[in-house]
Amino acid sequence: MRTPLLALAAAALAAGAAAQQPPVIGLITKTETNPFFVKMKEGAQQAVQAKGGKLLTGAGKTDGDNAGQVTALENMINAGARTILITPSDAKAILPAIRKARAKGVQVIALDSPTDPAEGTDALFATDNYKAGMVIGEYAKAAFAGKPVKIATLDLFPGHPVGAQRHNGFLKGFGLTAPDAKATTLGSAPEVVCMADSYGDQAKGQTAMENCLQKNPDINLVYTINEPAAAGAHQALKKAGKDKGVMIVSVDGGCAGVRNVKAGMIAATAQQYPLKMAAMGVEAGIDYAKTGKKVSGYTDTGVTLIADKPLPGVQTTDTARGLELCWGK
Repeated sequence: MRTPLLALAAAALAAGAAAQQPPVIGLITKTETNPFFVKMKEGAQQAVQAKGGKLLTGAGKTDGDNAGQVTALENMINAGARTILITPSDAKAILPAIRKARAKGVQVIALDSPTDPAEGTDALFATDNYKAGMVIGEYAKAAFAGKPVKIATLDLFPGHPVGAQRHNGFLKGFGLTAPDAKATTLGSAPEVVCMADSYGDQAKGQTAMENCLQKNPDINLVYTINEPAAAGAHQALKKAGKDKGVMIVSVDGGCAGVRNVKAGMIAATAQQYPLKMAAMGVEAGIDYAKTGKKVSGYTDTGVTLIADKPLPGVQTTDTARGLELCWGK
């Protein structure tokens, strides 16, 4: 039988051992295969190695797989994660699981994509996606310089805040009537002759573009939610013999996407920085483990317009610099 003194000593030793355990941080992405999320995971791993934490990772099977993300979140809590970083696939459906996590004292930080409402997480580290859409819209507007335009938009999927913000920002930048940055519905205009969901996927982007060309073969400007969708759109245009006469603009700024800008497949892309988002999230997780203080609010992680053809009134960075920065800033 332990004496009270021995019991106190054992408890103190246990507490000391727990305090010496590396902070456990979870990262849940939308998918494991999208290059954007691959880079985000790389950034988190680098930051954890540098700071001395332990990283758990998980993802949905596809973009939109809320159930997969919920399972990953629950597993991470059971494994002792005190901070969870998440790119929500379904901005509303994930909220009950996040509320349960936060009620247990887990810090939850959204990366890249907010929940709906954004206050569903403790903080958000992300690109200003409305601005990302605006800068490529402004570039396209300058390129067309008042000439007639027929636009196809290859979007994410209905109701997702990031998809809406990029789409609506693009319309705004092009000078068309558009919802504001808080809207989760997609704006339209007479110039937009086709809207299709790509789920950010190259194969689905190609199919979406093929369907748009069947609907209106005179499309001369394509907005895409990301560069995999842009690559699919280009493939469809190439098969139709239209790749030389149609401008594609996109968002992401990954190394492959920037190379596609250099090759002329994409005219311009808005570069964002997932490695930075993840590194900031890990740092906030380490700090929470040490101090008990959570982060809050929105932190803009930056956006840069990458294009090799400068246009009047539009600030651009060329692909040489874009390749130096791609996703690692």
